[in-house]
Amino acid sequence: MDDIGAVIANAHGLSYTNNLLVSLAERGIPFVLCGSNHNATGMLISVDGNHQQAKRFDAQINANKPTKNRLWADIIKAKLAWQAAVLERTGASSTPLKSLIEKVKSGDLENIEAQGARRYWTLLFGKTFRRDKEAFDINAMLNYGYTILRATTARAVVAAGLHPTLGLHHSNEGNPMRLVDDLMEPFRPVIDFKVWVLSKKGELAINAGLKREIVTTMFVDIQTKDGTSPLSVCVQSTATSLAQIYLGESKKLNLPTLFPPNSEFMGEYEP
Repeated sequence: MDDIGAVIANAHGLSYTNNLLVSLAERGIPFVLCGSNHNATGMLISVDGNHQQAKRFDAQINANKPTKNRLWADIIKAKLAWQAAVLERTGASSTPLKSLIEKVKSGDLENIEAQGARRYWTLLFGKTFRRDKEAFDINAMLNYGYTILRATTARAVVAAGLHPTLGLHHSNEGNPMRLVDDLMEPFRPVIDFKVWVLSKKGELAINAGLKREIVTTMFVDIQTKDGTSPLSVCVQSTATSLAQIYLGESKKLNLPTLFPPNSEFMGEYEP
């Protein structure tokens, strides 16, 4: 069980035992429940993920607004850079996204992230595409990919001794995973690219084979300042660096720097 990254419950008629859920929680393995749109509707995670958890919770609670705003700006800049890299890999123009990166200020009060999203989705999937969590086909594939990424990030956050609800930017009162949703933002474009490749191959139905394909994105090698590591390890590094910032041991988030090179996991698409 220690080799399991997360358990995604995404089919009708599943049953599982309490012993299983306890064993998963003891190992910090998220158990994720999905709705009919393949989006996460619930998640079971450990309440004891790090020996310094209480200390880190205190530091997280006491983090000031300027620090959070600075970190959020760094996250959005990284996300825009990766979205631009995705567009380059698909043959679309990356200029509209690159031009926005330097416009991101502390806290992203001008919501440059949303401006980038409007340009990004139409450049990636066509002018008629709209990101809709309740839609099918490409949107459902994105939902499933983000669910896997969210579970991976949740495990990283808990392992880093941080509370998943105490976010940097996301503020929805009904969202218990606000920090998770903050930290997964720079990694979303890896899922986007994988879905783009699958869609070009005509694979739009959520089935066992497609789920396995999307899961492989968690093992894509990512370039960081410390070398190359699988995406799941990079997510953990980002969460750990945030804890270190809260404790005053570091000043900068460990964010991925380069989009994955050609990789068997990504499934290169040739027209």
